[in-house]
Amino acid sequence: MIITNVNLVLEDQVVNGSLEIENGVIKAMSDTASQLPQAFNGEGGWLMPGLIELHTDNLEKYFTPRPKVDWPPFSAMSAHDAQLVGSGITTVLDAVALGDYREGGKRHENLDHLIETVVESQKRGVNRAEHFLHLRCEVPHETTVDMFERYRDVPAVHLVSLMDHAPGQRQFVNVQKYREYYQGKYKFSDAQMFQFEAEQRARSEKWSGANRAEITRQCRERNIPMASHDDATLEHVAESHELGMVIAEFPTTVEAATASHNLGLKVMMGAPNVVRGGSHSGNVAAHELAALGVLDILSSDYYPGSLLDAIFKLTDDERNQLDLAAATQLATVNPAQALQLDDRGVIAEGKRADLVLAHHLHDHTYVTRVWREGRQVF
Repeated sequence: MIITNVNLVLEDQVVNGSLEIENGVIKAMSDTASQLPQAFNGEGGWLMPGLIELHTDNLEKYFTPRPKVDWPPFSAMSAHDAQLVGSGITTVLDAVALGDYREGGKRHENLDHLIETVVESQKRGVNRAEHFLHLRCEVPHETTVDMFERYRDVPAVHLVSLMDHAPGQRQFVNVQKYREYYQGKYKFSDAQMFQFEAEQRARSEKWSGANRAEITRQCRERNIPMASHDDATLEHVAESHELGMVIAEFPTTVEAATASHNLGLKVMMGAPNVVRGGSHSGNVAAHELAALGVLDILSSDYYPGSLLDAIFKLTDDERNQLDLAAATQLATVNPAQALQLDDRGVIAEGKRADLVLAHHLHDHTYVTRVWREGRQVF
């Protein structure tokens, strides 16, 4: 297959030309248009590597579209997969939460079905994107290590992150933001909210340190890549580096992000943070880190369509030095390298033909075609 009349978004530049695919990989590229009549005409759009998503909670929304509503698993997976591919994402780590930070929470009851569905749908070859698993370990909980041990050896597990959402630290240094978030989410009264805060602080003090040490030890033994989460201080960063983290997910301060980047951790921020112009929790804005040169990876987090939007928003932002090629790396080659997925993430000869064609129409950039391993999936 030949794709012609496109702007090829390469690692370090954008070149108008054409591209040839054979047996699911990129065979050749040219800076001239193809004259062959069978070539697909990209009509001047941007041809980018397929986007790589390391942290999305999107699948849970399809499994439980409303409270107390459980959707049939493969139907939920199919809808989730279609949304991701329609957003230009060809490789995804579906994030599942281990440990329940709310007394009586039901989230863990769907875990077996959710993980089994991700694995089985990929095995059956029915997914459009390629799906792996990201285990999000809520460390301030007595069940977290047991739950991690239940799933740690599933071959699809490609990333483990460790998080502590207790109030007064990390993501929720601002306790008022914590109350706004959880009262809005769980409809707590003021009295229930204060009780919830006290419980979470107590659990964090009792369980976080020991669980963090044990889970990271087991990950190092198995060579599973790890990510810190919401690091806020130099002490947090030093601990994450010592424990062997390769990614710093959503650091909350410039200080923590800069220190992480300088120590070799890939700093990941939310694409919704870019699109909205700041953090919904009141923490550091992603565009600030981009301007400082310490932003390495973007994640769509809770909104799949934000990933492509954020790439173009950063490109148009005069506060940083990112051109389209550099901004695209944040959602392609950089996450691929962090997980040692060396066969994808860049348009180059011999790499997988995971590709996204996008066009700018009416002040918005739209995904118009997607290929995974040379097969059109959107």
